[in-house]
Amino acid sequence: MGESSISEIDLLKNKDEFSSDENITINVKFTVRGAIRDAFTEKNWTAAYNKNDNTFKMKYGIKLHTGGLRKHEIKSIDSYRKAAIFWTRNPKLVNPMKKKRVWVQVAKNFEPFIRLTEEAVREELFDFDEKISFKASELGEGKHKIGAEASASWQKHDYIPASNVKNHAKEIEIKIN
Repeated sequence: MGESSISEIDLLKNKDEFSSDENITINVKFTVRGAIRDAFTEKNWTAAYNKNDNTFKMKYGIKLHTGGLRKHEIKSIDSYRKAAIFWTRNPKLVNPMKKKRVWVQVAKNFEPFIRLTEEAVREELFDFDEKISFKASELGEGKHKIGAEASASWQKHDYIPASNVKNHAKEIEIKIN
């Protein structure tokens, strides 16, 4: 079985210059790729359900920090995504191509999503777009380089061993007046 990794992390800002009384919002986008994503298939989650392995929980964290030699943490997020594997006869969830009975519900920030295809389930579970907001006054006036570190981890399941992955983003620059 191959390795898992976090793709390149994109930091997106809505503008380059802020006044010191504004809030800054940075979108942090990344994807968990590799073995874990490839193993999360309908065949594997059906087999896992039959073995009473019916939940998958992935813990993830994002740390936003100023750049340079002495990094200073601005803000961090520690959360998780959970996939509940369940069996149903619900006619609204019947795939017209096959008689699918085992489904996955993905919870992102306590909001449940049920998708009808494998790829859509994987996108909900393994693709991240988090908004992180903070006050410009926390950084002070001047130019600042901002970077991020993302991490994810999960426990052992029948279809994948336990693992954790981590990656760093290229820094972006903002100016505070």
